[in-house]
Amino acid sequence: MKATTVTVSPVFRKQQDYGVRAFILIVLGLCFIACKKDHNPPEPVAANLNLVAQNLVSPLSVVEPPDDSRRLFIVDQVGKVWIIPSAGTMLSTPFLDMTGKMVTLNPSYDERGLLSLAFHPSFKMNGKFYLFYTAPPHAGGPGTGWNNLTRISEFKVSSSNANAADMSTERVILEADHPQPNHNGGTIAFGADGYLYISIGDGGGADDNAAGHVADWYGINAGGNAQNVAANLMGKILRIDVNSGTPYSIPPDNPYASSAVSKKEIYAFGFRNPYRFSFDKGGNHELYVGDAGQSLYEEVDLVTRGGNFGWNVKEATVCFNTDNDKAIRTSCPSVDSAGNALIDPIIQMKNKAHPDGTGEALVIIGGNVYRGSTFPQWQGKYIFGNYSSSATAANGELYVANSASSGLWPFEDLPLKDYPTNLGYYLKGFGEDQSGELYLAVSGVQGVSGTTGKIFKLVASQ
Repeated sequence: MKATTVTVSPVFRKQQDYGVRAFILIVLGLCFIACKKDHNPPEPVAANLNLVAQNLVSPLSVVEPPDDSRRLFIVDQVGKVWIIPSAGTMLSTPFLDMTGKMVTLNPSYDERGLLSLAFHPSFKMNGKFYLFYTAPPHAGGPGTGWNNLTRISEFKVSSSNANAADMSTERVILEADHPQPNHNGGTIAFGADGYLYISIGDGGGADDNAAGHVADWYGINAGGNAQNVAANLMGKILRIDVNSGTPYSIPPDNPYASSAVSKKEIYAFGFRNPYRFSFDKGGNHELYVGDAGQSLYEEVDLVTRGGNFGWNVKEATVCFNTDNDKAIRTSCPSVDSAGNALIDPIIQMKNKAHPDGTGEALVIIGGNVYRGSTFPQWQGKYIFGNYSSSATAANGELYVANSASSGLWPFEDLPLKDYPTNLGYYLKGFGEDQSGELYLAVSGVQGVSGTTGKIFKLVASQ
């Protein structure tokens, strides 16, 4: 059969070319629009606060256990832990009451008490949890008039009531004598590595060189618990393994695990009062520590294993001066006697006492990297706060920081619809649930008294 040859008109072929070109341009245009849309920042969601609990004394933190119960546990400094079940109304009976085991607290102001709660990563199976509280000092103590005893204890939940602790199961994990009533640190939390991290302040006292402080390598500034890695555990972040040993063991990669002189529990050092810390639930699970300053600067540190974060050689990024804590020394070392660099903070803000008159923070309150879903504009950003900008008025504030590849991170006020200028409370701590949403622990008074304590959740504004 003879083949048939079809001749295509040049005009038709040209029309085909135009059609193909038009189709390609449309596809490319749609891709450009889609790509541009994907790279646009998310529309910001306005924020507000929702009250979830009240009539507390001095709440410090909120923790959700890893057991799928969706309960929230509130740590009240006065010595009690309260439960908010998934239904949303706080139970009338506390989960536990530690008041009989603690030092007597000062109602007008105190940094001691029940300071932190951490659930074992396998809490759902073993029912174990851990408390950080300040107990009465050992009889006699290491020195005259030492004030209290830092104690970390393990407990178990009651076998007959999931909303009650079995107080008879207390197993003391770690104790450390503490000379002064302040600078207790006070956070415990499990890292992604399964180890328990503990923050302890440097011992306290004016300019941190009072009784209970030891000498260190930097003789110009008196005092030195935070810089002395051999004498005690104060001014440090500790890391221990509660799953082995009696009562614990040392992780083999702790910086001084094999040392015959230094304290093996130390993970990082050079802190003044690392009151609140947290781990990022996402990313590389980095450790963020809010460290209270003296008179010039407050700071947040991004903590790494073995790091020396400067106190009391430095206060944040400046050289500290024990002779006059409002005057910066003209120079100071950049490394310690072992060659460790003194690591600067990622966030620095002026203390209210700063002599230039522009300071705004009494105490920095370490927060959390936001990993929830309510506020896409905050995803991966660090949210923290200011206890108050006044010693006589409750006006805590919130901030959100943007990470930087080097140097200090910029931060800005975190706006809230019904609280345009400040919280109207003293901000005492943060909380985070298993979904990454954040909570505030606040009180209308500085001390451990009354019933003005409240828990708020950061929510989308209606």
